[in-house]
Amino acid sequence: MERVDDPQRRTQLNRAARLAVVLDRDGAHCLWCGRGFTTLIRPTTDHLVPRVKGGPSWLENEVAACSRCNNDRGHRTPVDWLAECDRRGWAPDRAAIGEALLRFRAAIHDRGGQRRAATYLDGQLRRWPA
Repeated sequence: MERVDDPQRRTQLNRAARLAVVLDRDGAHCLWCGRGFTTLIRPTTDHLVPRVKGGPSWLENEVAACSRCNNDRGHRTPVDWLAECDRRGWAPDRAAIGEALLRFRAAIHDRGGQRRAATYLDGQLRRWPA
């Protein structure tokens, strides 16, 4: 698969291509619960900052998640969902999620705009467990 590095083209990828790029970056497991993807455990892309909270459909705002985690999380914040994953006894990939939050923050800084998403994201980074 050809790597897409042009920021303008990233937003124009179809859903399957976006998923392929995210899986290539994040690996073939759900970052929230740790389960590996199979034909029964379907991969999806989960927006760190949900679209309804101002999050764009940028690859930097998407992480690999199983459909169960993506659906169950809904519009909960990453920090709140991380706590719920812990409560359920799952093994979230804290390092990868933290890196994704920082990567998204850097993308907002580089591209500009996204004031609403930036405010939401900054609040999450302040609350992120050390």
